[in-house]
Amino acid sequence: MGLRPGIWLMRWEATAPGNRLVAWLLRPAPRSWRVLSLAVLLGICVSTSLRANWGSDNAFVVKAAQTLLEGGSPYEDKRFLYLPSAVLMAVPEALVPRGVLRWVLPVGMAGLLGVGWLASLRLFSVPLRSRFAVGGLAVFALAYKPWANLVLIGNWTAVSAAALPVALLLAHRRSWGTAGLVVGLAIACKPMLVPIGLLFLLARRWRGLAAAVLVPLGISLAGALLMPRPSLFFTKTLPFLLQGQDAYALPWDASPIAVLPRLGVPQPLAVLVAFAGAAAGLWAAWARWRRTEQDADRGELRLVETACMVMLAAFLVSRPSFDHYLLVVLPLLLASAVRPGSMPRSPWFWLALTPQLALVPWPSELAHKRRAFKDCATLCGLAFVLARRALRSDRVTLEPVTTAGSPPRTEPECAATPAESASRTAF
Repeated sequence: MGLRPGIWLMRWEATAPGNRLVAWLLRPAPRSWRVLSLAVLLGICVSTSLRANWGSDNAFVVKAAQTLLEGGSPYEDKRFLYLPSAVLMAVPEALVPRGVLRWVLPVGMAGLLGVGWLASLRLFSVPLRSRFAVGGLAVFALAYKPWANLVLIGNWTAVSAAALPVALLLAHRRSWGTAGLVVGLAIACKPMLVPIGLLFLLARRWRGLAAAVLVPLGISLAGALLMPRPSLFFTKTLPFLLQGQDAYALPWDASPIAVLPRLGVPQPLAVLVAFAGAAAGLWAAWARWRRTEQDADRGELRLVETACMVMLAAFLVSRPSFDHYLLVVLPLLLASAVRPGSMPRSPWFWLALTPQLALVPWPSELAHKRRAFKDCATLCGLAFVLARRALRSDRVTLEPVTTAGSPPRTEPECAATPAESASRTAF
């Protein structure tokens, strides 16, 4: 007896190649995989420690803390662009001998990125000993060049890359207050996660929003009281940052505002394009939060894609916007691959990441400092693909219509209503 088309389609989807691959990746990883993954991560850390330019970005923060300990103002150095709270956060690091810091800093950066990856996996209930968890981190570290670059320079973006997945995991478990505390501490180190305040607004979680605002504000006020001339932050540092820094950062600035003029686009038009893209991204984030799923998801995709859309919209207008900024959202998006219909299951997601591959040819006129062009292409591609997914129409389900004296009906003429997500009460 043949199968009805509907039953055949359900069985085909259950054994689709993507589902079979995910099932294989979720199995426990052999011990050899764990050893190899650990060797890859330690190898990157050791090679970083042996390089002469290790911790170049972190050096500005350490210098600011040392200046404070010596009685000076950290903002006399125009390269220190963080809040006063970051100075206090860096004081313990400034007390560590440079020879020790050379080996500790790369391990700390890699550890923070690892925390972000593991929290992203737990958000989607992926076993931490699975092939996806163990092998995924090693492949990510080897294939995505900004990962090793962030470990090398020691930029505090790693704090945000760990804090955002942890905060979303806490929010999914209805601990929005603790999630706000995590976001607030990350902002105190580096104000990268400020746009995530919009997520707390959409969810109407005022306690979490208050924690995200008051924690960095309180620590910054304490830092300002301990340093001379804290007003330099407003008179010198903030104007320098709003102008996109200077020629020193321009070759690596991946924001459309910086990249488009290098391609001959007038500066006002580049600014208009970037802000229009950011506005569309925020609209997509709002639409994604309002839209619920009906694919056995408990709200993880909704939470992750809304947060990532907000961050990508901010990166479009951020000055500067460096290659390692995408490490804040990529682990979350990659971990969502275990959910049917997620963004990584679309070929357009991987097409957006192709500029990061070493073998992709680029025009000769972009050969000099082409890192920014590749990163801008990836940033805009990811933002477009995620916005397109967020703005798609709601799914509907058919429910039976019952009239007096008649049995329930399930024919196509029955009324269609938007499906409610099982996770709606969680937010």
